[in-house]
Amino acid sequence: MSPRSSDNAPSPDIYVALLWVSLASLLTGIVFLVQALQAYDWKVSP
Repeated sequence: MSPRSSDNAPSPDIYVALLWVSLASLLTGIVFLVQALQAYDWKVSP
């Protein structure tokens, strides 16, 4: 058995990178949706 290192934090892998990519794409889509809706005088009701 190999000795354990003192740092037990897992290293980020491809799945963490995919989570960031999906978050960025969601935010980008929301920004474009708001821009498209503002072309039709879209207002947020309180």
